[in-house]
Amino acid sequence: PLQGLTVAVKDLFDIKGTVTGCGNPDWARTHTPAEANAPVIHQLLAAGASVKGKAHTDELAFSLNGENAHYGTPVNPAAPDRIPGGSSSGSAVAVAAGLTDFSIGTDTAGSVRVPASYCGIYGLRTTHGRVPKEQVVPLAPSFDTVGWFAKDPQVMQSVAEVLLPGYTPPAPAEPVRLLWPTDLWALADSSVTEALRPAVAALEARYGPCTHLELAEGGPVADWLVGFRTVQGSEVWETHGAWITATQPTFGPGISKRFEWAGTITAAAQAAAQEECQAVARRLAAVLQTDGVLVLPTVPGIAPLKGQPASELEAFRYRALQLTATASIAGVPQLSLPLGMVEGSPVGLSLLTVRGGDERLLQMATRLSGKSQTGAAPLLEQP
Repeated sequence: PLQGLTVAVKDLFDIKGTVTGCGNPDWARTHTPAEANAPVIHQLLAAGASVKGKAHTDELAFSLNGENAHYGTPVNPAAPDRIPGGSSSGSAVAVAAGLTDFSIGTDTAGSVRVPASYCGIYGLRTTHGRVPKEQVVPLAPSFDTVGWFAKDPQVMQSVAEVLLPGYTPPAPAEPVRLLWPTDLWALADSSVTEALRPAVAALEARYGPCTHLELAEGGPVADWLVGFRTVQGSEVWETHGAWITATQPTFGPGISKRFEWAGTITAAAQAAAQEECQAVARRLAAVLQTDGVLVLPTVPGIAPLKGQPASELEAFRYRALQLTATASIAGVPQLSLPLGMVEGSPVGLSLLTVRGGDERLLQMATRLSGKSQTGAAPLLEQP
């Protein structure tokens, strides 16, 4: 199914004979070349794809920005003065620039969805645990997923046929219930909401009007983020703490602070946060039932300008995480579609559904919109 298609691979996936560098020179220096391809890479090659190269990542994948203090910032073709988003920065840029037909990344807290929005391409975070993660460097295993990018939703679907075990396209008449989470939309800039209105109207024309609801009942959605960040941070330290302590690597600004903080999380804090995350997952399951699809902005705004102070990027990251954390906490799939432009820069509209509903999201995308051109995809004529 992927015969003749080229792919860029985030530098977290093992490719035989090369060092998996993880976006950090000290990591590359202290690790040996991979002895085999990661299963995902093996599957892609077996399906006819050719690997064009490894793609940039933020250091150890612990950022949503795409600015790497050691290796530089991949240029966002849709907004060259703005950051590409991360941590799957190079993967997104390779597709947006037309260097490859699709690319592979990972998404823990938004590392596929955020760069997809910033670069104006399609990006899928898959159901947690559905695509094998062997020989992919982890960050926070409870949330780590494999995902992919393309300009063309048909290509997104072709990759799914190869990488999703038990791939089964939904029945054409399968019911879909659109849900508009008012508290999540309130996090977005008003210009983003306006830019995405035509796409939402096209969805409603096909599937019926959105039901408006408050997703985080009884408190701000920011409360969800506290539990998520605590569990994520503790797992990050469990994963990388020993290497950091032994190696004393050099990290760029922002990333070094996050790793320092991750090392301070107590077992009691982690246990309490895990309970909070389980409550969020239960709430989302109750809202989605079997046929629900949340319609939400992928991120609160367009990509920030390059070279912003770390404090400003951290504030934007905090807002973005409130939108991306829901799928991460619940382990559900989310697809960002390039369906809006603000001040000439792309913004994504996201569809999020139940665990295992990856195929539903891809089918909705192929029916709704076409191939992305310079940051935005055209809406298709509705039957």
